[in-house]
Amino acid sequence: MSSAEATMTHPIADDIEQAADFPLPAVTARSERALSTWALHSLIQCKRLLLTWARDPSTTIQTLIYPALSLLMFRIVLGKPITTATGIPSIYGQVAMMTLIAAMTGAVVSAIGFKTEKATGLLGRFWTMPVHRAAGLTGRILAEAVRVLLTTLFVVAVGVVIGFRFGQGPLAGIALIAIPVLFGIGFAVLITTLATITEGVMLVGLIGTVNTLLMFFNSGFVPVFAYPVWLQSTVENQPMSCAVDAMRGLSYGGPVAEPLMKSIAWSVGLIVVFAYPAIRGYRRAAETGR
Repeated sequence: MSSAEATMTHPIADDIEQAADFPLPAVTARSERALSTWALHSLIQCKRLLLTWARDPSTTIQTLIYPALSLLMFRIVLGKPITTATGIPSIYGQVAMMTLIAAMTGAVVSAIGFKTEKATGLLGRFWTMPVHRAAGLTGRILAEAVRVLLTTLFVVAVGVVIGFRFGQGPLAGIALIAIPVLFGIGFAVLITTLATITEGVMLVGLIGTVNTLLMFFNSGFVPVFAYPVWLQSTVENQPMSCAVDAMRGLSYGGPVAEPLMKSIAWSVGLIVVFAYPAIRGYRRAAETGR
């Protein structure tokens, strides 16, 4: 080697010397079980699901187009007869009913997606990765809440175009929007539990039956007094009727406190009763694929 070559400085050596003058910042390892990790990973899972749903045309149809068209159909077919019979514009019950139906219908799409992720092994892969174990479930519930909120705003916007109004002020309007979100969370926890213990075809059939019964036997479809006397108490106190009555009171006017408390009790009750089975079922699905 010549003296000239010996005195030359290698470019890589220069980079190493310069890097030594600027050390990298210290990296603090974050525990997989930390609350901050849980919150961050839940948000990531929520974003993943929302992007997946946004790119799926069938999800858009089920969560936005179907409830909006159903609202227009009910308005055209039953709007005037119900308004004439009750003296209360039917739009206030129909908008409330369709936001709740949209929450339940969208939960079916979410449940099918859960079954697909389980069958393809995606849940199992997440379970073996450095991801908080609870983030998958909480991220899914959070995504459901966001979906229901967006759907509710869309349905209400369509309702405003055809006559729906917030007649009790902005705070009542915010409370009205919050009712379907809370209802949707409770229903999503129930559906998640069912999705972990039933097969795909059975799941869709079971949820479809429940949705149909709740849709046609609630106070948003027709007033409670229009049902047979022996059925009126059941219709009045079923979860959709309580939410519809509370939302009608918060928009058009009328009793609010009692139906609102009943609606909250139903939603919280669903969460409390089915939270543990949902957690156990989700863990079983992730660990074993069953």
